[in-house]
Amino acid sequence: MNRNRNKLVAFAGLVIGVVVLVVAMVGGGSLTAPTTTTAPGSATASPAAAGPAATNQSSTNPSSTNPSTLPAMNASQLPKEARQTLALIAKGGPYPYDRDGVNFGNFEGLLPKKSGGFYKEYTVPTPGESDRGARRIIVGKDSAKYYTPDHYESFTFIVEDK
Repeated sequence: MNRNRNKLVAFAGLVIGVVVLVVAMVGGGSLTAPTTTTAPGSATASPAAAGPAATNQSSTNPSSTNPSTLPAMNASQLPKEARQTLALIAKGGPYPYDRDGVNFGNFEGLLPKKSGGFYKEYTVPTPGESDRGARRIIVGKDSAKYYTPDHYESFTFIVEDK
């Protein structure tokens, strides 16, 4: 009798574990804590890694307020194709790729933690690539925009020009 009870408890634990994983994946959450810690007000990456114009300062423009600890860069200093994608986003399209405007799950956990469906992704074409390439712009429901040149390995907050 005790053996059957142990099997039932183990099975229940397995079911609960699977449910937790599914909820985390569907909700866009992460089951792991960030692997790096930062002091308040410091960036997780050096500004030099994001380019010479990277900065963590924000202006009084709400769309330019950095809600993350990621390095920031002025939109004017992004690659030409990224600026063109920003213009398409501002116009509401039309977008050249079917996957533009789909939900971005933030499974890497590098952007501020939000509920599922908070972020949308848009392709930044890469010259010489025959497919979508690795570059994207991610837009949050709070209008915050992020650029990734390396398919979600790193992000830079975009400070939109006035």
